[in-house]
Amino acid sequence: MSKITDKTTMSRRTALELAGGGVIAALLTGTLAGAARADAALLSDAIKKAVGDSAMTEGRITLDLPEIAENGNTVPVSVAVDSPMTEADHVKAVHLFAEKNPAADVASVYFTPASGVAKASFRMRLAGTQNVVAVAEMSDGSLFTAKKLVKVTIGGCGG
Repeated sequence: MSKITDKTTMSRRTALELAGGGVIAALLTGTLAGAARADAALLSDAIKKAVGDSAMTEGRITLDLPEIAENGNTVPVSVAVDSPMTEADHVKAVHLFAEKNPAADVASVYFTPASGVAKASFRMRLAGTQNVVAVAEMSDGSLFTAKKLVKVTIGGCGG
C-alpha cells in the first residue's frame, strides 16, 4: 500500500523514506559501490602513471604493515629498500599503492644518495581489506616491487 495518498502532497517523512530506499537500491545494485572503489585496472593505471610500463622484479623491498589493522583510518606502514645509496646505485623513489582505495596512489617518497638509507615510515588510510603494493625506482631505471595483504576490521577512507 502506497504512503502517497494525494498526488500533489507528500509528507517530508515519506519523501525521506523514498529517497533512502533509492540509495539502498543503488548500493545493492552496485551503482554507488562501484564508483567509490578502485579496481585492479585502476591500480594498474596508477602504477603505470607513476613508473611507466617497465617490468618489475620482486625483491629488495621490505614492506612492514600489520596483517590485521583494527582501524583502517590509521594503518602504520614502513618501507625500506636494500641499496648502497651511492651515486651509481641508489633508490630514486618508492611509491605506495592500495588496490581498493578510492585513489589507488597513496604516497611517493623520493631519495638521493645523500639520504643514506632508503627508508620511510608513516600512517595511511585503507578502505577495507586489500593489498598494499610498493614499487621502488632505482637510479639505473630498474623497478622492484613488494605486496602485502592487510585485513581491515573497521573501515577507513570511504569504507
